[in-house]
Amino acid sequence: MTVVEENAVRDNGVEETAAAPRPADQLPDVPRRIGGPTRSGALSLTGAAASGLCTAVLLFGQLAPFSGALGFTVTAYLGFLLIYAVLTGLEENGQAVRDRVMTVVLWSAATLLFVALALVVGFTAWRGREALPHANFFTQDMQASGPLDPLTNGGIAHAMLGTLTMITIALVITVPLGLACAVYLNQIPGRFSRFVRTIVEAMTALPSIVAGLMVYATWILGLGMQKSGLAAGFAISVMMLPIVIRAADVVLRLVPGTLTEAAEALGAPRWRTVWHVVLPTARSGLATAVILGTARGIGETSPVLLTAGFTAALNADPTNGPMISLPLAVFNFVKSPEPTMIARGFGAAAVLMALVLVLFAIARVIGGRGPGHQSKRQARRAARASRRDAERYAELHAPGLQLFETVENSHPGGAGLHQSAAPPRSATSHNAPAPDNEGDN
Repeated sequence: MTVVEENAVRDNGVEETAAAPRPADQLPDVPRRIGGPTRSGALSLTGAAASGLCTAVLLFGQLAPFSGALGFTVTAYLGFLLIYAVLTGLEENGQAVRDRVMTVVLWSAATLLFVALALVVGFTAWRGREALPHANFFTQDMQASGPLDPLTNGGIAHAMLGTLTMITIALVITVPLGLACAVYLNQIPGRFSRFVRTIVEAMTALPSIVAGLMVYATWILGLGMQKSGLAAGFAISVMMLPIVIRAADVVLRLVPGTLTEAAEALGAPRWRTVWHVVLPTARSGLATAVILGTARGIGETSPVLLTAGFTAALNADPTNGPMISLPLAVFNFVKSPEPTMIARGFGAAAVLMALVLVLFAIARVIGGRGPGHQSKRQARRAARASRRDAERYAELHAPGLQLFETVENSHPGGAGLHQSAAPPRSATSHNAPAPDNEGDN
């Protein structure tokens, strides 16, 4: 509105008023913010936490005859959730309240699990801090050391070697059998595959002592073999096999069916489709399945005690003589009343956790990234393979002149016939030697 129009309106005695509010159905939709912290959300969390703590203090200290740290914590947390839902309901609708409360519950569960893991790892490393700094702890065995010897004598080299030997034997047996069985269950459905899947699910809950007794009865008592690392590897593989099969079966089910259909539509047989399409696509998940089975088998104690026996000396032959693993060494160290032996036990447990972490890192490297995500090295390798394919394709689809030259070179005696049938050459071809001369040479 210009100045003249404004003066005219004032002269007429009409005053400007604010625009009338529009009805609610004509207001634009403003999307609700789902993620990210907000000021009101932070204030609600803080106020609810303080209110829940105060409620628990009143109930356990003044109003009710309650006691116990666990009950106090649970009461404070439930009060926090209830008050947080009420505070959120003052600003949001019911769906938003449920979303906020479930988000807090999930974050609380994740925090609790992380704290529990940190406590386990930290407590084990702290109790084993006296034994871990000594180099002999990793290079010596306990053959010449006793419970009263200081930490500068003896170590867990025999248990480390035994664990690596047993888990290697178990992996050699488990990985091909487990992956092959998972591929069978995924690619060949039928009555027998359902029967195998039922057996595998039942074996998942098999107690470890039963697996050790089975190997002990068949390998040691039945066949007359002695206790050894090989027998312990057999028992550990029995425990690992159902875990690997079930996890690999679930991963293979996640491979899109369009990939296998496209490969079979191009004429690839079933085995080539599985080897070049299904397994590379699920490689990362299959590595995780192997790690889950390894984590189950590497911590077993009772099967190793039944099938490998116990020894304090270093034994590098898995087929002859008893052998000990890290979990069994931890059990024998910790049950001793001597502080030095307890420190050795917690140090061995810390080494076992570090060994599992190293195996997990190796599996992550072997498994690589997920399908569709390539590293720089993989991208360069794919580019080189593409260039080689392009060159080979260009050689196969070269002009017909090279085809006639090949025929001439292969039949020197019929040069005149083929020269008459060949098309005229370009000017650059006169410098080349004659086919007859090439044949004579």
